[in-house]
Amino acid sequence: MSREEDIISIVSSQKKIEVNQLAEQLNVSKVTIRKDLDKLEARGILHRQHGFALLNNEADINYRLAKNYDLKLKIAKKAAKSVSDGEIVMIESGSTCTLLAEELAFNRNNITIITNSSFIASYIRKAESVKIILLGGEYQKESQVNVGPLIKKVVENFHVDKLFVGVDGCDEKRGFTGSDITRCDAARMMAEHADKTIVLTDSSKFMQKGVVAEFGFDEVSLVYTDQAITKEKKQLLEKRQIEVVAV
Repeated sequence: MSREEDIISIVSSQKKIEVNQLAEQLNVSKVTIRKDLDKLEARGILHRQHGFALLNNEADINYRLAKNYDLKLKIAKKAAKSVSDGEIVMIESGSTCTLLAEELAFNRNNITIITNSSFIASYIRKAESVKIILLGGEYQKESQVNVGPLIKKVVENFHVDKLFVGVDGCDEKRGFTGSDITRCDAARMMAEHADKTIVLTDSSKFMQKGVVAEFGFDEVSLVYTDQAITKEKKQLLEKRQIEVVAV
């Protein structure tokens, strides 16, 4: 892992740590660790407070971005390999989806990203070669995502090969699940205008059921996850004709 990934991992596990202690753990100078923290704070992943580095509020999307960051980054980078220069893709809101958007925006040429996430749009705004189309709708403040019936009216103007989505759980009876009904509705609207719906999720989500049914197994083509996915869950997905890529 890079030093920035090490910092995220340490702060995620401890929630709050002294900057000086962090420098000692990573065997770098205080000046170096402060520069690293400045970069991470600018990206919204962590923040500093009176000599401490700490996570954001749990309700904030930045908190979810920092949680299991290293796994999410590996998943995002693997999924990014399926996207070619010049391609147009849809990316729904979510922490792993944000890292995918970042990878595409900064390491591909002439990518167009259609998203309902204003967080993603802001997160990759400094990338020079990416074109961002932000789907309008009712704005959810905490998740920084647009939802509601206006999404349907706007997304009807597009059709893409791939839609990348995040999920909050997986239920053997209901399929892939979410925690917010309006976000799930928005994701389904977007899926109607994509040939393939691709799930990006760390394996911990397969141990959760979620509240809202989001996608049936027959509506998902591919899942990118990590190698901690259980054999039983992997077999369940493959029996439903879903390709599973574990990194």
